[in-house]
Amino acid sequence: MTAALVISNLVLDYSTSSSQVYTSLPEELPKSNTIFNPAMAVVVSRNSLPRTGVAALLAGLKTPGEIQLPNGAIVPVGIGEPVYRVIFRSERALRTPMTEMGVGRAYLAGDIEVEGDFGALFNARQNLQEKVPLRQKFQFVYDFIRTATKMNAQAIGDHYGLSDEFYLTFLDQRFRFYSQGLFQRHDETLEEASEHKMETMFAALDLKPGMRLLDIGGGWGGVTQYCGARGIHVTTLTIAPNGARYIQRVIEDNNLPGQVFLQDFLNHEPEEPYDHVVNLGVIEHIPNYRRFARRMWDVLKPGGRMYLDGSAAVEKFAVSSFTRDYIWRGTHTFMTLQDVLAELLYHGFAVLDVVNETRDYELTMLEWAKRLDLAKDDLIERWGEQNYRVFRLFLWGGTHAFKTNALQAYHLVAERTISPGPRPSIPRRFQQFLRNLR
Repeated sequence: MTAALVISNLVLDYSTSSSQVYTSLPEELPKSNTIFNPAMAVVVSRNSLPRTGVAALLAGLKTPGEIQLPNGAIVPVGIGEPVYRVIFRSERALRTPMTEMGVGRAYLAGDIEVEGDFGALFNARQNLQEKVPLRQKFQFVYDFIRTATKMNAQAIGDHYGLSDEFYLTFLDQRFRFYSQGLFQRHDETLEEASEHKMETMFAALDLKPGMRLLDIGGGWGGVTQYCGARGIHVTTLTIAPNGARYIQRVIEDNNLPGQVFLQDFLNHEPEEPYDHVVNLGVIEHIPNYRRFARRMWDVLKPGGRMYLDGSAAVEKFAVSSFTRDYIWRGTHTFMTLQDVLAELLYHGFAVLDVVNETRDYELTMLEWAKRLDLAKDDLIERWGEQNYRVFRLFLWGGTHAFKTNALQAYHLVAERTISPGPRPSIPRRFQQFLRNLR
């Protein structure tokens, strides 16, 4: 039994100005056997917390943990052995506004620190306010009417501005995918899950040696590596210069049949259509599904298939203000499956398969988050603590989102028919866009 449980029924007044602040537990109380250093201040009740602010919110969690006040005193949370400790560095930090932006900025600034199970704290996320403020919705309107390729380049450049080595510290080491692996068992490695992803994609497209495959996005050359080794000519499109150089090295080092272009998919006009197309995670950067479906029709042969996957949300523009400002800028939205399917059907595609991969993305992001934390010291030394903290929030937050179905993930397979479809007008599409913003 922890010290927190022994005296949880006691009410001890806390004040930063009090002279009765202990620097260690009284001798008669047993020491905690948690993962944390038991050299801590006296345990006090939640009555010691401000009535407003994120500290008060955390105190109501059921997951057992500890809140450390600026003077070192401890407020127990939940019942049981604590699995995390939230450390508040100042009185101001205790009163951090209960918004995703407020909490995120406080953590990035170091005003709030977390030890132990970082992911457990995201159970409080649903109680945070102002996930999608009005100003952000207006920003989406502004971004929507700007040049799509320019906005795509800005969003990709902002997120992928760090070096390849930064991402490769937590991605799978086999194919370096920045989207979900496919787990046949929950205890498989991330590398095995990435192999299964490629096997699934290869079979779904019914790829044969000599075929021409278009890879939109490209990442760090996983599709080129896997398919090229099996006699498939892969043309890769990317707007990330670092990624283009990396993929070119993969082609040259392995003598693979392929090529890479630094070009936005929406501007791509091949000399002849491709046999098939693969699009892993890139749909999140192309919110104009009408333009996406039309271009997909143009680049595929009749009977050609597209394999697409990505994270998805029920509401298209429900991207939190923190995510938009610090993680994904510009036109990035999570895929809305129903809208993508509608546009594909409007543009003459037959939908062959839709598979839910939410659990797979949860397991993928969990492994990314663990690998990121294991590389903490190296990441901070090379890229700064701010970048480490941003991605720590991103990866652990994403894990929780998939775990609670706040985000979902799918892959779908669609086949180009000979009919171009009804293709509703642009005014109708803009009307739909405005409805989605509500």
